[in-house]
Amino acid sequence: MFIVSLTYTCELDQIDAHLAAHVEYLKEQYALGHFVASGRKVPRTGGVILARFDSREKLNAALQQDPFYKEKLASYDVQEFIPTMVGEGLEAMREDA
Repeated sequence: MFIVSLTYTCELDQIDAHLAAHVEYLKEQYALGHFVASGRKVPRTGGVILARFDSREKLNAALQQDPFYKEKLASYDVQEFIPTMVGEGLEAMREDA
């Protein structure tokens, strides 16, 4: 599993201009089973995505399809982790160490 932290590198009006395309990209990744959760940071300086990919290379290839990436509107910080403990209802996220 990966935590992807996006940080906007432009003004919010540029983000808003590409937001619909970004949301469509997110929906595609959810449909493929790659994204587990996503949302805005508070304050609105970027976003966070929980992603499930077999490798960092596959994740990177998917992130390069994000309109925010293509338009250079955000930087991406990626951290891989293994969720060995989860709360009730999130058992499907748990992985063996």
